[in-house]
Amino acid sequence: MVRIHIQLYGQVQGVGFRYHTRNEASKLGLVGYVENRADGSVKIVAEGEEALINQLLAWARTGPKAAQVDRVEVTYDIPTDEFGTFSIER
Repeated sequence: MVRIHIQLYGQVQGVGFRYHTRNEASKLGLVGYVENRADGSVKIVAEGEEALINQLLAWARTGPKAAQVDRVEVTYDIPTDEFGTFSIER
């Protein structure tokens, strides 16, 4: 089990990114959240099996059709097991 923090920059707000992320993460059985940030980026925090986390990361590098991801920042962490589902924040 791993925890990932993904920060996405570009045309990532107003394109359904949070909703598509929740759907992708839920299909993969991951828990955590996705939120819009005040600086125009989108932040994803997810926990689960490493292979599934890597699938979410690969998807997030492109995102939904209307998105244009210009930059991705990724950090890994120890899972905290604090999430029961994958939710949309803000």
